[in-house]
Amino acid sequence: MIRVSVPIDIGTIAKAASGTFALATPMRVDELLVVAVRQALGERAPQDKRERGVRAALAGLAGGRFVVDVDGRLFDRPDAVVVATGVVTLRFFLAERERATAP
Repeated sequence: MIRVSVPIDIGTIAKAASGTFALATPMRVDELLVVAVRQALGERAPQDKRERGVRAALAGLAGGRFVVDVDGRLFDRPDAVVVATGVVTLRFFLAERERATAP
């Protein structure tokens, strides 16, 4: 489980001249995933490790190896849009149970 602070898009607020976007920010699942991976690895992790982690997570989601639960809603596509506010909780689940092979 990773909790991610949702950034407020000041440009969209100014462009739309509406405070609604200050209360709820539409974000793609892949954008949330990038923020979550970077946060999980931390700022002290080497840049190449963060980049590899992001690439692997995005490839896993796009390849159907796992799904992402964002505040109780399951997403299996990186281009799906989530309307988020404040802090969201991400959980990762395997898309299929891996079969254990008996010896």
